[in-house]
Amino acid sequence: MSRSSDEERVLICNPVSGGEDHVDRITTLARDRGFRVELTENAGDATRSARKAAAGGARLVAAAGGDGTINEVVNGLVDADALEGTTLAVVPAGTGNNFASNIGVGSIDDAFEVIETGRRRRIDLGVANGRAFVNSCVGGITAEASGVTSSEEKRTWGVLAYVGKTLETVSSFESLPLRAVLENGSATGPNGHPTSESETDRTQVWTGDAMFVLVGNCRRFTSARRAQANVEDGLFEVTIVENASPIELLTEAALGSFFDRQQAHIVRQRVPSVTVESRRSEPIEYSLDGELLEAETLEVTTHAGALEVAVGADYRIDPDGNAVDDSESA
Repeated sequence: MSRSSDEERVLICNPVSGGEDHVDRITTLARDRGFRVELTENAGDATRSARKAAAGGARLVAAAGGDGTINEVVNGLVDADALEGTTLAVVPAGTGNNFASNIGVGSIDDAFEVIETGRRRRIDLGVANGRAFVNSCVGGITAEASGVTSSEEKRTWGVLAYVGKTLETVSSFESLPLRAVLENGSATGPNGHPTSESETDRTQVWTGDAMFVLVGNCRRFTSARRAQANVEDGLFEVTIVENASPIELLTEAALGSFFDRQQAHIVRQRVPSVTVESRRSEPIEYSLDGELLEAETLEVTTHAGALEVAVGADYRIDPDGNAVDDSESA
């Protein structure tokens, strides 16, 4: 990659993400590799910096921080209409670093190695009411419950980890009366594959009371062995957890985890788009990669292969298949 101008490589760093002890190290590593470094101070700074960098000709923009920082940087690239000519790199410096893990970037040092020698893949990008997200869109769960749900709990319990944390952190939970239109959906079994050919290529409408609705782009909301979803298939993994008693839900979670079976109160679909409407006269709060959005009607669409990302050797196109090899490079 050419480094004829310092505008071609820009790293945007959130100094207060994670343990807040990464700034000097990241700055040194980045500048040694020809990056211009910008530190954020306020919410929205990463979006503004990414938009300006991409509009100014940056061909590689790195986001150093957690999932929220990555989300802001991606939205800046979208705002600059720069997805065709700009590559995103990720330097994990947050608390969870879910997206970085899913694309095979395990540490700060690993990130800079991936920047120099890693493969580039074009992955799907989710857009919800005009705002982009890379990992997931979650509705119906309090920010507090989401924030205290550990990665280990998510791996073990899948979506029901959120149920348990919600019951721990709030005294009561008011279910969400929803109408969800799933375009060209296919019902899926526990392995994520269509349950039958007759259920593919159709639009489905789900109406009812839900505890959560979860739209995974690079994030899989099941009790499967891997957290990553296929982020190059042009489909979301949509999960709706219907309203039920805590005992029913947690019992299903245990059975689903250990026996990989279908669960009666969980609806799963793989779709390129979904519209979620509130059936009461007030908006629902959603989390896009941790960034909050309120809407009475949420239109979520997949933009297949829209975002080029530097990925590590452990990145898997099909999370149930093999790691990407040289013959699969984009």
